[in-house]
Amino acid sequence: MQKITLFLLFLFSIFMDAQVIYQPIESLKLGETRDLKIQLPRNYNSEDKFQYPLVIVLDGDYLFEPFAGNIDYQAYWGEMPQCVVVGINQGKSREKDLFYDKEIFFPAHEGASFFEFIGMELIPFIESKYNVSQFRIVAGHDLSANFINYYLFKDNPIFRAFILLSPDLAPEMSGRVQDRVTGLKTDTFYYMATADNDIDSLKGKIVDHNARLGIISNSKMHYRFDDFTDADHYSLVGLGIPKALNEIFSLYKPINKKEYTDQVLTYPEGPFKYLQKKYADIKFFYGFEKKVVENDIRAVAAAGMKKDDRDALRDLSKLAQKEYPESMISAYYTGMYWENENNVKKALHSYQSGLLLKASDFIDKEMLLDKIYKLKHQK
Repeated sequence: MQKITLFLLFLFSIFMDAQVIYQPIESLKLGETRDLKIQLPRNYNSEDKFQYPLVIVLDGDYLFEPFAGNIDYQAYWGEMPQCVVVGINQGKSREKDLFYDKEIFFPAHEGASFFEFIGMELIPFIESKYNVSQFRIVAGHDLSANFINYYLFKDNPIFRAFILLSPDLAPEMSGRVQDRVTGLKTDTFYYMATADNDIDSLKGKIVDHNARLGIISNSKMHYRFDDFTDADHYSLVGLGIPKALNEIFSLYKPINKKEYTDQVLTYPEGPFKYLQKKYADIKFFYGFEKKVVENDIRAVAAAGMKKDDRDALRDLSKLAQKEYPESMISAYYTGMYWENENNVKKALHSYQSGLLLKASDFIDKEMLLDKIYKLKHQK
């Protein structure tokens, strides 16, 4: 397992080399220039209005590549949105960047400056250059994983999601985090991971931290913990990153079989209303609109047919025409609606009009011709 994980990280590193922007940033807080690694979404266009989630990765020297690779991979398959990923190189400054006072256990001296650098200089710098949203994720490993907890203690935390990979927790950190997240009023995602072969001195505190967080009942706190088998302090990184991203963007994912069975088919107001609610929740949680994907249109159409919900099929056809006017999707689902209404003439017209449109992932000319052939033989 460890060798496989390291090999995958190596492949991610090679893949990302050609796509990384190396960007220095001058910091008044730190009194020096810092090097950043920035991964932009595929086909990024600064003129587009869409705002991408921002992922800040501490220990960017080695943690940036596996994060950027995982994000690019999952976004490619529609499992999460594309993101702007920023890694902060700390190879020569890690100890002072992550310094906390040994009496009060909060950032002090250079650590306090680094804390302010991220919130007061780095994020505004990225916002001035790229289209990023207010949905921000921060990630770290051991010492840097401990450090990102401090952003929870602000009145209005600048991050909505925290990824802690084998954190080296400061004294009193666990109790402080427990107190803080108990009263959260904004939906916040908190992911933490360790492994069976993690460093003993870290794992004991991590397990205790998990016990404290596991009893919290605040619905605004979205928490997941993983204790990986056959992994150590370093290989757990390759296992934890996709798990964390999967948890944070679980709502964003296309409708799967379980969601279809448990929620789409059983939603009291019908499958189309469920679709509307799902996308409204995505906008509410993440702060941006997601275009309705073809997979979800197919799921709602199947549910509408199964439940003989004509209103759902009608509303879905209108949505397909609005979202995909130049695609066979619009023609296919409009035709499906009219076919279900036993209006063969309008169904034929819809299917025939789609022959000149663009094929989709699931609908092509052969499917439309098959529909047309069957309807003509019904006359």
